[in-house]
Amino acid sequence: MKKIPFFKMNGSGNDFIIINNKENVVEKNIDMPTEEFVKKVCRRALSTGADGLILIENDDEYNFRWRFFNNDGSEVEMCGNGSRCAARFAYLNNLAPLNMKFRTLAGIIQAQITGLKTVKVQLTMPTDYKEELELDGIDLKASFINTGVPHVVYFVDDVDSLDVKELGVKTRYHDYFAPEGTNANFAEIVDNNNIKIRTYERGVEDETLACGTGSVASALIAAMKGMASSPVNVTTKSGNVLKVYANFEDNGEIESVFLEGDALLTYIGTMTEEAWEY
Repeated sequence: MKKIPFFKMNGSGNDFIIINNKENVVEKNIDMPTEEFVKKVCRRALSTGADGLILIENDDEYNFRWRFFNNDGSEVEMCGNGSRCAARFAYLNNLAPLNMKFRTLAGIIQAQITGLKTVKVQLTMPTDYKEELELDGIDLKASFINTGVPHVVYFVDDVDSLDVKELGVKTRYHDYFAPEGTNANFAEIVDNNNIKIRTYERGVEDETLACGTGSVASALIAAMKGMASSPVNVTTKSGNVLKVYANFEDNGEIESVFLEGDALLTYIGTMTEEAWEY
């Protein structure tokens, strides 16, 4: 029977299957496209189940490179919570030291193991900031920034009262963002250093318990609008708190951005071929 070892990890409730693929264990065991394999094993109840899957692979210059897939099988550039989990996975498996760099489709990520279960990552530079967007059919005022993947941010008075899935679907598939679509975040300012967010994630196609790049997008835009100051504590749907550090140039341009939070190892297992056969 074909088998693939894996770690199950989660960052603030965003859960991932992580596989050491440096010796091509996935390709050696499956006879289907990687995207189809991901879609099958990320199914909840029917298989291992996860928001996404990460392959840790060889890189000629950095500690490793990753391939990140959402649970619909789509490969995307970046995931903030996933990057912290990938870093701790690499450290626990002696694939990288406490301070490391790894390659993603969004660019090179620097990561540091800051505690027994916490990781701080320096993300790639955000791009394409739009302070305000008017989106047809949506009454809320929108802002936009790409923090490795695209994010719309709405600031609201009571984030808990919203129908995040309905508004998230409208935003994700809005013509303005076609054809790739976008993620949608709904943020409530608590005070100068604290915000609450809920996120609808593209690729998962639902609200998730946390989104790292969405937390960064919301905190950055709040800071740039003068609604919050770094560091910003972001309380996610799971109740866990992510910390976003933003440094700015004298002219207001972003200099650097960091995301810190937990990266928990929930279990170590081995998938058999029955996880992806059906």
